[in-house]
Order: sequence, then C-alpha cells, then structure tokens
Amino acid sequence: MEKEHKHQDTKKVINRMSRAIGHLESIKRMIEEGEDCSKILIQISAVRSAINNVGKIILLDHMNHCVVDAVKEDDEEVLKEFNEALNQFLK
Repeated sequence: MEKEHKHQDTKKVINRMSRAIGHLESIKRMIEEGEDCSKILIQISAVRSAINNVGKIILLDHMNHCVVDAVKEDDEEVLKEFNEALNQFLK
C-alpha cells in the first residue's frame, strides 16, 4: 500500500483542473454548434497548455518532496516509479 501524503499545491491544481474541465465543455459545445475549426483548434491548444502546466506543478512538487525523501531513504522503488512517470509525461 502506498503511503498517503499531502501535496503543497493541491488547491492550485484542483482549481486549474476545474478551469480546464470547464474549457473542455466549452470546446464540446463549440463542436456541437458547428463553430469554426480554427477557433476550436486554438481552444484545444489552450487546454493542452493548461494540462501541461498542471503536470509541471505536480512534477515539481513530486521532485521537491517525494523524490527528495526517496533519495534520503534510499528508496529505489520510488525513484524507479518516478523515472517511469517522467518518461510517460514527457512523451
């Protein structure tokens, strides 16, 4: 079982995710209403950027807390999981 821990920026991440979800709903409506494809693509780009920024916040928090603790505790499993997650995030 993984140990539970608090993230420093949880409220910030949740707020940003809520805005991104709202933005996605807006894009869905644009598509349903037959909006111009160029406008839709621009909005999709904005959502992609917002999600990437959320990922960066989580990544920094993870590095500054979880990974630092794993190095101190010589926890190879956490470091392996971090490497796998980082590779997936950067695809």
